Amino acid sequence: MAQQSEVEAPPALPAENATVSETTSAPAPPVRRQSFFQSRPWAKPALIVAIVLVLVGGFFLLRYFASYESTDDAEIDGHLMPLSARVTGYVIKVNVDDNQYVPQGMVLAEIDPRDYQVAVDKARADLADAEATARSVTINVPITSINTGSQVSSSQADVQNAEAAVAAAQQQYDAAQAQVAQNVANDVKAQNDLMRYKLLVDKQEISQQQYDQAVAAAKSSAEAVNQARSSAHAADEQIHEARAKVLQAQASYRASLTGPQQVAQTRARAQSAEATVQQKQAALEQAELDLQYTKIRSPVEGIVSKSAEVGMNVQIGQQLFTVVPLNDVWVTADFKETQLKYMRPGQRAEIKVDANGRTYRAHVDSIPGSSGARLSLLPPENATGNYVKVVQRLPVKIVFEKGEDSDHYLRLGMSVEPKVFVK
Repeated sequence: MAQQSEVEAPPALPAENATVSETTSAPAPPVRRQSFFQSRPWAKPALIVAIVLVLVGGFFLLRYFASYESTDDAEIDGHLMPLSARVTGYVIKVNVDDNQYVPQGMVLAEIDPRDYQVAVDKARADLADAEATARSVTINVPITSINTGSQVSSSQADVQNAEAAVAAAQQQYDAAQAQVAQNVANDVKAQNDLMRYKLLVDKQEISQQQYDQAVAAAKSSAEAVNQARSSAHAADEQIHEARAKVLQAQASYRASLTGPQQVAQTRARAQSAEATVQQKQAALEQAELDLQYTKIRSPVEGIVSKSAEVGMNVQIGQQLFTVVPLNDVWVTADFKETQLKYMRPGQRAEIKVDANGRTYRAHVDSIPGSSGARLSLLPPENATGNYVKVVQRLPVKIVFEKGEDSDHYLRLGMSVEPKVFVK
């Protein structure tokens, strides 16, 4: 190996290059390389500043992302106002088209009003008749009151007159009885005188003329007795008649005492007539309402969708229009239950609308009382052995700030992305 190396040694250099070889063959001192921060003294402070900026930016970025809750499961919500027919009838006019803006109170459709106009005229005539009857019955109330009062006074007077007639008849009867007694006494005397004159005339102690006068006096006294007895009988009949009149007058008086009941009955008829008037008044108002219902008006301003056409025979409750009021819309955002820890009503929110890319200012209005699953048609039944916990979503209502949707661009069902600032 040594010999081979000697053989293979390079030829000697010329003398003129000896100095150069000596200098190159001498060992060079080691070169010390500088680090990046040594060669660039500004790099280390810059790195520190960059790290600090990254940490501060990360802190604020983390804090920003933790300051709000957002979801893409949200949409524009609002009221749907279905308008249905309140009366039956034939549609004669439809004044709107689909998706047309309608102001509040605009007539959207008209039902044939002729039948309902006839009903109004009939109800008005029935009311007039009931009012006339009520006035007539009401007038009878004071008349009945006065008549019954007069009947009571008259009956009392009749009773008193009848009782006075009984007393007068009794007096006449007593006088007639006294006259009978007197005439009987006179007749007894005349008969006794006749018997005495008979004896005397037989003995011719008196003249025949005297005897004839005694006979005439006896007959006259007997006739006077009969007349007195007839008068007494007549007076007795007058007593019975007067007593009958007393009973009749007393019966009339008792009948007249029912005057207050008669007045109350007349007043009850007047009240019944007044109630009939009110009933007819209500019937007239109902007929007028039915006539008004033949014109279907929009209760609010908004966009209308129609299902009514001219020529339809509609029934009560049949839906004809749907009005969407665009001035009262909100956002229904289905947040996860884990996102509601710090969410409260009144917190500021931002709504990004997919349709136009705009961001609207809003705030949380309310948090619901149950999850969306509980409000579904078939709520889930968790009381089973194969229960799997699922994060529930609750529909949070978010309302826009006043004037945010002044152009009424937002429509129900539009997809939005709400962002609620909870911190």
